[in-house]
Amino acid sequence: MGVSTSSPDKGVALVTVDFPPVNALPVQGWYELADALRAAGRDPGTRCVVLAAEGRGFNAGVDIKEMQRDTGHGALIGANRGCYEAFAAVYECEVPVVAAVHGFCLGGGIGLVGNADAIVASEDAAFGLPELDRGALGAATHLARLVPQHLMRALYYTSRTATAAELHAHGSVWKVVPRAELRDAALELAAEIARKDGYLIRLAKAAINGIDPVDVRRSYRFEQGFTFEANLSGVADRVRDTFGESAAGATAGKERS
Repeated sequence: MGVSTSSPDKGVALVTVDFPPVNALPVQGWYELADALRAAGRDPGTRCVVLAAEGRGFNAGVDIKEMQRDTGHGALIGANRGCYEAFAAVYECEVPVVAAVHGFCLGGGIGLVGNADAIVASEDAAFGLPELDRGALGAATHLARLVPQHLMRALYYTSRTATAAELHAHGSVWKVVPRAELRDAALELAAEIARKDGYLIRLAKAAINGIDPVDVRRSYRFEQGFTFEANLSGVADRVRDTFGESAAGATAGKERS
């Protein structure tokens, strides 16, 4: 359990996240992921990084239970800072990052893939920001990198998800494959990138980031200010508690059926 790094092919680093049962990362998990991504990018032998996950889905965001157990604001501050660092580590990785997405990609997962250089997704992948249903805000910055502006707003306000096929139609997902073929497809793209000159690919990453029309770190930090306001006002706790009750009720209903 945790974050691990392997080298499945020459020039390719595979960073894998595994936090059962749903890859909802605790505060420390976000920092571990940021450290792993930065270390992989610094390695002179790495020319491309693949970010993948084990389990039922790619990422379910932050660990809400960890936040609910905290009587103060320490978990909230930690989660916000951890997400900020992990998202930035994807974007600022010295080499391209390919995200291999399966199952659900929610909340913080959108922050990760929205900052990736390329996305390969399985047919069952679903992307969304259920933040308003969970007493949170944020990552609209990254969802806006995946879909057009008005669709981003509609998805954000409704907490609905978009399929891998829909994102592929918008051009943000490189390839959609059966789930069993996901890892191989992501590694295939990474291997193609890794065949480029190592020094030149790093220059290319820096150049592309340099012409980006949106400063993703500043934009996301601005969003986080509203997350703090929602928490300080008490509305975040009220919505989170309602979400917890709804989730518990849904689970109980499944157990009775």
